[in-house]
Amino acid sequence: MSETSNTAQIAVDTLVNQIDSDIASYLEACVHCGECAEACHFYETTKDPKYTPTYKLMPLVKVYKQHKSPLRWVTQIFGGPEPITEEELRDWEELVYDSCNMCGRCTLVCPMGIDIAGTIRKMREGYAAAEIYPDGLKQARKNVERTSSPMGVTEKALLVQVGKQEKETGLKIPVDVEGADYLALLSSHEIMASPEIMGAYAKIFERAGVSWTLSTKAYEATNVGVQIGSGPLAKQLVQRVVDEAERLGVKYVISPECGHAYGAIRWAGPNMIGRTFDFEVMHILEVLDQLRAEGRIPKGERDSRKMTMHDPCQIVRRGGLLNEPRRLLDESCSNFTEMKDHGITNYCCGGGGGVSANPRAEELMVGAFGNKMKQIEELGEIEAVVVPCANCRGVFEDGLFELDREDEFEVIGLAQLVADTLADDPKPAE
Repeated sequence: MSETSNTAQIAVDTLVNQIDSDIASYLEACVHCGECAEACHFYETTKDPKYTPTYKLMPLVKVYKQHKSPLRWVTQIFGGPEPITEEELRDWEELVYDSCNMCGRCTLVCPMGIDIAGTIRKMREGYAAAEIYPDGLKQARKNVERTSSPMGVTEKALLVQVGKQEKETGLKIPVDVEGADYLALLSSHEIMASPEIMGAYAKIFERAGVSWTLSTKAYEATNVGVQIGSGPLAKQLVQRVVDEAERLGVKYVISPECGHAYGAIRWAGPNMIGRTFDFEVMHILEVLDQLRAEGRIPKGERDSRKMTMHDPCQIVRRGGLLNEPRRLLDESCSNFTEMKDHGITNYCCGGGGGVSANPRAEELMVGAFGNKMKQIEELGEIEAVVVPCANCRGVFEDGLFELDREDEFEVIGLAQLVADTLADDPKPAE
């Protein structure tokens, strides 16, 4: 009989608590058909059977069979299964964190409808509790606990970027305004790598007459707790936003073009803190779609470049925002074409679920990004790809660089495209 270390015991105890009726039904329902492998871009890239999505769940399966399975008393009579060891947990860590974006594409083909992505998220709770997860995510956690940003972006850095965008646009970007209707969140990538998004917001909201603000206390949308698998940290990060939104008295919190941020605060947030919010959460694409429908941000001359759009997993497949971005594109681009397997069946960029914050996984991530490039190549000469997720944009930019193809097309956010194609302000009558 193998001896279970303290580290392994912490992981096992946490996993046992994570196995609720939903997880138990998933583990019992799996028929081991392997269909999920054909939907996984990591398997498609490598053809290595270890990247079969359900295979990544084996540590959880083993804990379930030993501690929760209805037939565990019978199987234990015959000597199995053995307690899971720390060595086994560490052997599986690469599969749990490097080769799963929690994108949910595998569930689409599963004949039993198993939410493999959600189950991976539960399994990561055990790993996080035992502190068995990649160094890159450990550093992101330290940054978040210090600054609220996984990249370590401080309040001062935010204000510097705000000032630059105010000079660039000639528009005021409100900060810490009490009583505004909307509190806009940002991701670290947007603040530091794409600060023009703040200018785009200022331009759009000024035109629409929207009362909005940023916050120096809750500016970061990314929830690294979800990516790591730490429920307590995820709750803490949601609570930061909730506390500030309620202090400022806003009616809406805008989640930015960031996948896991949207799922964390919109769908999981109220459950994390144990109550409903005193405000409504809207994705920026929902806000823009609504403003355009109301005629408050009239379209101008459409971009004539041949464009396509990448569907971010957590916004489209798992978030439900399928039509909003396409309505915005219809009025912003005159030469739009869909990828094969677009919408809810689209391939993940390869960097979601914390993978892009994990340097160890870079080679695997770039390989998976190759599936996305094949989708784009099938369309012919694409001049721009609209990518309405800041994390996905970062993966696109890194992937294109690594493949020495960074000059092939522009990568652009959808809010930026909307801002760039607004109708000119009407001139006053002489």
